[in-house]
Amino acid sequence: MFEQSKSFPKLVGLSALLIAGSAAFFSVYGLSKLFAGASLAVIIMAGSLEFGKLVAASFLYRYWDTLNVIHRIYMTIATVILILITSAGIFGFLSNAYQGATVSFEKETTALLYKEDRLEQLQEDKVFLKEELEAAVAELPDNFRTAKRKLREEYQPKINKINDDIINLKSEVGDLKVKIIETGVEVGPAIYLARVFDTDVDTVVKFFIFILIFVFDPMAVIFVISYNVTLLEKNNNLQGSEKLVRKPKWEVYGEKKKKEIKDNIHKTIKEDKRFDNVEDAGEDIMTSLPDRLEKGGFSRKI
Repeated sequence: MFEQSKSFPKLVGLSALLIAGSAAFFSVYGLSKLFAGASLAVIIMAGSLEFGKLVAASFLYRYWDTLNVIHRIYMTIATVILILITSAGIFGFLSNAYQGATVSFEKETTALLYKEDRLEQLQEDKVFLKEELEAAVAELPDNFRTAKRKLREEYQPKINKINDDIINLKSEVGDLKVKIIETGVEVGPAIYLARVFDTDVDTVVKFFIFILIFVFDPMAVIFVISYNVTLLEKNNNLQGSEKLVRKPKWEVYGEKKKKEIKDNIHKTIKEDKRFDNVEDAGEDIMTSLPDRLEKGGFSRKI
């Protein structure tokens, strides 16, 4: 149990470092894409603000009671605004990643719709040409065989051209469907969720992005504060344990040494001819001589 409590602050600190670092990276990258004209300057500025935000959150927690009202209010508002800026940067990063994954998918889907419409139009043109040819042939008398043949020869190249276009378009439509299937694997879950909730893919993706940014950077700040909590609690426990195990100054030398010094004093007094017994030396000498020895020794002259 002790080992778990000892390592827990490290786990909290590691979690704070990973989440805060990831949030800072995604936010700085997203803001640099948003202001692509000065990406390096934005990276430096956003990185400094990210670091300052985490330090400000720790500072507010540690010195909340000692700060004046204006200082406290300003730092709190600034920290909240920086959290919103970080969330906006993360939103830009995720939106850019989503668009990068779906841009080819959308292009191919649009091309497929266009080609399918074109294919349908060609099929209608082919039907129209055939009907027009049959109507023109039917208007001619039966003995106008040469005229009928000329009409057929006139319309046939047009029909053949439409047939060739239809065949080519069907081949292109098939290839596009295969590409869309391959590309759709990257956004397949979003497409599936869009079908489940009966909505479009963009709405589903925006919903999940908002969920992520709602917990991402606020969780990073909370973990930084939690790490400060564990550190302060650990320091308080260490100070309390030091007070409990603190010993009197004399015990530094050990009880055994103290006993030896007292025995030597007792023997010295006993050997001195000026005293008939040890009690004549008095309790003051017995209790004060060890202290005098500790400070610089003593003289046998009493």
